[in-house]
Amino acid sequence: KTQAVTADIAAYVGKQPMVENYQAYVGTSGPISFNGLVRHYDLRTGDNVADIQVNLVDKTERSIQSHDIAKGMRDAIIKIGAQYNANVKIVELPPGPPVLSTLVAEIYGPNYAEQIAIGKQVKKIFAGTEDVVDADWMVEDDEKEYSIKVDKEKAMKYGVVTAQVTAIMNGALSGMVAGNINQPNAYTQTPIRLQLKDADKTTMNDVLSMNVAGMQGNMVPLRDIVQVTTAIKEKSIYRKNQKEVVYVMADMAGKLESPFYAISKMSDSLTSIKMPAGYTLNEEYSKQPTRLDVYSLKWDGEWQITLEVFRDLGLAFLVVIIIIYMLIVGWFQNFTVPLIMLAAIPLSLIGILIGHWMMGAYFTATSMIGFIALAGVMVRNSILLIDFINIRLDEGAPLKQAIIEAGAVRTTPILLTAGAVALGAVIILFDPVFQGLAISLMGGTVTSTFLTLIVVPLLYYKMMRNKIK
Repeated sequence: KTQAVTADIAAYVGKQPMVENYQAYVGTSGPISFNGLVRHYDLRTGDNVADIQVNLVDKTERSIQSHDIAKGMRDAIIKIGAQYNANVKIVELPPGPPVLSTLVAEIYGPNYAEQIAIGKQVKKIFAGTEDVVDADWMVEDDEKEYSIKVDKEKAMKYGVVTAQVTAIMNGALSGMVAGNINQPNAYTQTPIRLQLKDADKTTMNDVLSMNVAGMQGNMVPLRDIVQVTTAIKEKSIYRKNQKEVVYVMADMAGKLESPFYAISKMSDSLTSIKMPAGYTLNEEYSKQPTRLDVYSLKWDGEWQITLEVFRDLGLAFLVVIIIIYMLIVGWFQNFTVPLIMLAAIPLSLIGILIGHWMMGAYFTATSMIGFIALAGVMVRNSILLIDFINIRLDEGAPLKQAIIEAGAVRTTPILLTAGAVALGAVIILFDPVFQGLAISLMGGTVTSTFLTLIVVPLLYYKMMRNKIK
């Protein structure tokens, strides 16, 4: 079935006009990628797994981005997989640091069985949330495990030893090497492996129907000398930093693809989860829970990356503001005037938010970098205005006249600076990674420039009108 569903999906993918070629790997993992290092794709082996790696046509030969192509094929691929009851996921190579999945919920607690029960309910919440797709978890389904024990007393009567039973069952199920194909010129020989056909080992009764030869040459059915017990196979236990954890994962696809929106929607639904008596489910957003005597849900995935990036960029922005303020104070020998100059920075945020809204783009880490980069440019415009005002005041001009002349004289260089920044950002406006940077530079520059020419002179006049006669 794995090979059949892989062939059907590959046939559909190969017919898409934006697909250059593809490679299918059934029963084994494909070439490892940067994303696969985190998701452990190199461990994907077995009859129940397959991997199709798709290469798209060059970006210069298509007008749509790879993300939109993947979204367009998602529904059809999922429909094909559903015909075989297969678990199919569409995975895109991330533009940033790889994560286990876009949306990850980590369940911690004192009892692993209860963690699995909680994770099952969280998975249902994932599946019922808008724009959340491919809900899954790292918990195996219940799988029967057969334990075969040789009745040594009966085996001895038939002249059969335990090693014979082990050898015949291992050979029938896993195969045994009977010899090699004669290839004199081959560097390594090709083994000949004997094993039962799949049709002959579909049930345990098929296996127990095999015969084993006794010491007297008699053929003895396995069912006569073995005892079979059935149990549910123990599930794998995953740990993170030595703490037992159940992973629930999903991807985002739809109108709102940021994990923030999905988490905000699902947080209210978590209160409906049935918990063990005396326990409640705690939510953690930034760090792994320290207590293991309570049940906790830690949000991870791209949310964690986003949180760390904006935290670090926020600290960097604070340092930038402090350095700029210290430099201006040192130049103007005044502690209050630099505050007016810094007023241009929040003005740029107005244009940045409007620009993202008009372009239908998300405020990303590159958008934040653009906001930080604009701080110096916008403060420079304020310095040009106030420096000229101070020069005219030293020459004896009235305050109001000095402000008007500053606006008339400094407007041209300010507009030239803003135009250079905005035009330079056009090149990366439609880049999938740096679009946020371009929008911040363009929107923030345009809005802040015009508002700076109005707001900064007004603030300066209001502050200095009673100090300057």
